[in-house]
Amino acid sequence: MTTYARRLGLFSGTMAVVGGIIGGGIFRTPATVAERLRSPGLVLLAWVIGGIVALIGAFCFGELGQRRPRAGGGYVYLRETFGALPAFLYGWTLVLVIATGAIAAVAVTFADYALALFGLPHRFSVPLAVAAIVFHTAINYVGVRPAAITQNIFTVLKLVALAMLIGAGLTRTAPYRPLPSLTVASPVGAIGAALVPILFTYGGWQQTNFIAEEIVDPERNLPRALVLGVAIVVAAYLLTNVAYLRVLGIERLSASTAPAADTMRAVLGPVGGTIIAAGIAISTFGFLNLVILVTPRVLQAMAADGVFFRRFAVLHPQYQTPTAAIVALGVFAVALTLTGTFGQLVDYVTFGDWIFFGLCVAGLFIYRAREPVTAFRVPGYPVSPALFVLAAAYVVFSAVASNPKNAAIGAGLIALGIPAFLYWRSRP
Repeated sequence: MTTYARRLGLFSGTMAVVGGIIGGGIFRTPATVAERLRSPGLVLLAWVIGGIVALIGAFCFGELGQRRPRAGGGYVYLRETFGALPAFLYGWTLVLVIATGAIAAVAVTFADYALALFGLPHRFSVPLAVAAIVFHTAINYVGVRPAAITQNIFTVLKLVALAMLIGAGLTRTAPYRPLPSLTVASPVGAIGAALVPILFTYGGWQQTNFIAEEIVDPERNLPRALVLGVAIVVAAYLLTNVAYLRVLGIERLSASTAPAADTMRAVLGPVGGTIIAAGIAISTFGFLNLVILVTPRVLQAMAADGVFFRRFAVLHPQYQTPTAAIVALGVFAVALTLTGTFGQLVDYVTFGDWIFFGLCVAGLFIYRAREPVTAFRVPGYPVSPALFVLAAAYVVFSAVASNPKNAAIGAGLIALGIPAFLYWRSRP
């Protein structure tokens, strides 16, 4: 029987964590946060709070990954703690919309920036997006090693792009906006509202748990990769926001539709805009590879449990990858890209991702009650995981309150998984 090959070390695991978090959000979200808070000090405080929540999540998933270093990550944790149906609904939502919609959306974003970079017409956007999906599907088909090498290269390049943005903002001598002290009198509710887009921008570290069976010594390296990777991103995000605030100031940042490009143009002129466009294209291209790398492992785990197409459970005898699941994911993502429906679909169920986030971490309490404490322990247990679950609940509540109609449609899409689950369970 063919099994996964353990070929990913600590560096590749860390780059997967970083690559899974940094997509295009940090190039846009800070403007939304600034618009909601209107205070440089509060902006930085909100990003610090979001970073703390992300680090708690990394520690929690580190312990979960050490307890169950298996392909499928969150699907496995949910199945073992809350049962087969919640686990299936997680995989269903991930494959139906969250991952495939993200692939389509990020592929189109990459194509738009790449075309603008080379001065090519926008009408080539969808064909280029489809070509990018096909390229990454092919890379991941032939083995986890070439996929990881691709991921490592583009993650390092996206960190270089962020470093250039940070360096341009922090080394600018004049004129610049000094960072005022924290405005204590500002309402706490504003920080809460700003945390929603911040937490979405920090999300993504959990995807590395999907490939736990392909990490060398996962009980040791997976927790380390999660914590180290999230720490790198938190530092990068905080410094990026300092750069935005120094160059643009709070008013220009809150009014900007492209803060990264505006910052680089302010410092380096037109060449700065070109540099950041290249950086965003690289960042989105790398993120695309990560999602296509990790998501088929969830499909494979579902199929191995008998609740999805049996063919998806089979690993290629030579490449040791779930090739059928990889191809199916790529085909569905291409279909969403061609129909142009991915934007709405992702909006509908994004809150669902945080429902399962919170449930996975809540499952840690169940594991602790059933089994001995592992070598890697979440600091501050039980307070820290409880805080993460509350933060996840807050994100879900805010998303539902801000757009009840979208939330209702999203809940319907998730609920469609119930008859699908019953169908698969009824099959011999």
